[in-house]
Amino acid sequence: MKRKHKRLTFVAVAMLLLAGATALVLTAFEENIVFFYSPTDLLAKQPAADRRLRVGGLVEEGSIAKADGGAVVTFRVTDLDNTVPVTFRGILPDLFREGQGVVAEGRLVDGTFRADEVLAKHDENYMPPEVAEALKASGKWQHMKDAMEDSGQMPEADAR
Repeated sequence: MKRKHKRLTFVAVAMLLLAGATALVLTAFEENIVFFYSPTDLLAKQPAADRRLRVGGLVEEGSIAKADGGAVVTFRVTDLDNTVPVTFRGILPDLFREGQGVVAEGRLVDGTFRADEVLAKHDENYMPPEVAEALKASGKWQHMKDAMEDSGQMPEADAR
């Protein structure tokens, strides 16, 4: 085999190995990627039922209900435009309450989001970045800041 043919064969084999490795990495990532949706995005895009995702927004006032001795909690997450019903089996974070920012991870099944994990904000001025961006995109950010100031959840100095 000529030197030129050996080099060409080596390059072709290297490219095939690189393509195979890239395909394996992308397949592994696809199984672990979890997309974030606001309630409006979730209702508009209707992702597949077997797809893991995150939904974030505010816990709607008056929507928390406990069943099964408190083991199952249902509530609604809103971005102030649309709401999504959420069902969660487990222990909620201590800071979970109505009107607060929340991100739930799980699957959308028959119009209800079945959460495996619920994350709540960690202090009175924090809101998950995804939730804040979704509220800003919906044009409700200023409304939310005003509501938090009125309820005493955000000092006016921090409202900028």
